Formats: sequence, structure tokens, C-alpha cells
Amino acid sequence: MARIGIRELRQHASRYIEQVRQGETIQVTDNGTLVAELIPVGEARSARERLLRDGQLIAAQRPFQIPTPIAAKVGSPSNAHILDELRSERF
Repeated sequence: MARIGIRELRQHASRYIEQVRQGETIQVTDNGTLVAELIPVGEARSARERLLRDGQLIAAQRPFQIPTPIAAKVGSPSNAHILDELRSERF
């Protein structure tokens, strides 16, 4: 992945466009700050897609199911009450 300044891109645009056609990603900076990326057409655009493509992220095999919360038993102490008791034991 090449990293170039805006002036360099302006002066040699056709060279860098050809590199992008070949599949390379070009990062463009303005005074050292990354401002743009030139990527091939059809290339992954989101960070997730890029991480998947590069093998740095593994997609889930099945959808994640959030477990159903367990209802508190009637008459059981509240979380606030339990925390108050724990804190009072320390002091």
C-alpha cells in the first residue's frame, strides 16, 4: 500500500491510477494527515469488508442470539440493595 501526498498524486496521477487498476490501494495525505484512499472498483469499501478480505476478521458462522434475560424472583433484593450491603461491609 503506497502513501503519497496530494502534490505527488497531482504530478503523477496516471502512474498511481495504473497502480490502482492493478489492485493496489493508494493512501493520499495532506500535510501528513490521511485524507483519502484510492481503491480499485469493486474493492471492499467498509472496514469490515477490508478486514474480512485481509483475513484479519473471521465472519460469524451463524447469527448471534442474545439470551433471554432471567426474571428476578418475587421478593428477591434489588441490585441496588445488594450493592449497598456490600459497600457497607467494607466501611
